[in-house]
Amino acid sequence: MTEPQDTQQVQTDTKSPIDWPAIDTVLLDMDGTLLDLHFDNYFWLEHLPTRYAEHHKIDEQQARETLHQHIQAYEGTLQWYCLDHWSELVQMDITTLKREISHKIKQRPHTQRFLAFLKSQHKKVILVTNAHRRGLQLKLEVTAIDQWLDLVISSHDYQLPKESPQFWQHLHRAEHFDPTRTLFIDDTPRIVGKAGEFGIKHLVCITHPDSQKAPRPPCQQHCLYIKDFDEII
Repeated sequence: MTEPQDTQQVQTDTKSPIDWPAIDTVLLDMDGTLLDLHFDNYFWLEHLPTRYAEHHKIDEQQARETLHQHIQAYEGTLQWYCLDHWSELVQMDITTLKREISHKIKQRPHTQRFLAFLKSQHKKVILVTNAHRRGLQLKLEVTAIDQWLDLVISSHDYQLPKESPQFWQHLHRAEHFDPTRTLFIDDTPRIVGKAGEFGIKHLVCITHPDSQKAPRPPCQQHCLYIKDFDEII
């Protein structure tokens, strides 16, 4: 694994909307935050329907409709993020199918510079993702972003998605962070809202998680909306 590059020259902008001295811990989502959500959207909306249709010898439109129904049925639950669940549901190895398009796994703009900045500022940096451990491992293999992280946590470790209030209670008991001195960044407004309800003071929501789609407008949420990390360094 490549060693982190020298971070001494990464300095904060005095105009940053984030009060960095007031933050000790930074909790970061992965897909759509550190990594381009295009990989996931392409996999679930294009690659899987095609391979599902081929495997089950059905029309691709029928495959899309079937998968869409499953996606809607489980959205926001732990099963929605569980590769074991999906492998059983579609009777195919989801991890293997993801590896077929692993070349599409990319970092979002300014991700490495942002992670280097956090390291230079001596923040505790924790990846907090709903991704299943096998999918998570694939993305870490491709991007090596874990070299910048102090800890990697999957919601599957607690058997609760980040949408659950109990997830944040488990995380707090395990890591003992001060919510008033913690920053959380995610691309899903409902999850940012749950973190805020728990008491995390500094909240940021990404508006452009998928590089192949237009940025999303901010929701009515008490948090800072940004397109890319360069806005807060």
